[in-house]
Amino acid sequence: MDIGKKIKDLRRQKNLTQEELGERTDLSKGYISQLERNLSSPSMETFFNILEVLGAKPADFFSDALYQQQIHYPLSEQTLYDEYDNGYLINWLVPESNDYDMEPVIITLKPGAEYKKFEPSPSESFMYVMEGRASIRIGRKVYTAEQHECFYFKANESHQLFNQEKAEAKILIVATESYL
Repeated sequence: MDIGKKIKDLRRQKNLTQEELGERTDLSKGYISQLERNLSSPSMETFFNILEVLGAKPADFFSDALYQQQIHYPLSEQTLYDEYDNGYLINWLVPESNDYDMEPVIITLKPGAEYKKFEPSPSESFMYVMEGRASIRIGRKVYTAEQHECFYFKANESHQLFNQEKAEAKILIVATESYL
């Protein structure tokens, strides 16, 4: 069993850097790095403290079930948020995707509707117009895409998706989080 790799995988699942895990466990970034590369072995107390911070029980840590990756997400597991009164529907394609590196959703915007404004972040976004026509304001610039066209951008400026047309627009969005 590769204990270091499991610690590293759990840390990444929790979106923590080695430095952040070190701060939460009163360990140095260098020591966390050594643990993850199996260059050092933690004491039992340190090991249990790391697991507590990472939200894993010891039994789960040593079980392969914790690390089995779900590949297929059937329609029954998708979550639809009906905010049509506010101008949009959101279909979360992967449950708890905010725990992962990518968040895939399909947004349906009714005519004239805007989706919420996002502040600058280190993420990247891909948006594919499945139906209709959609526009996005990035900073002060506006871009428009027709059906089967897409947007791809680094979110280092505020941005907002909107539909200025007279028909619905359906957009597949995949946002990623960049780790520094």
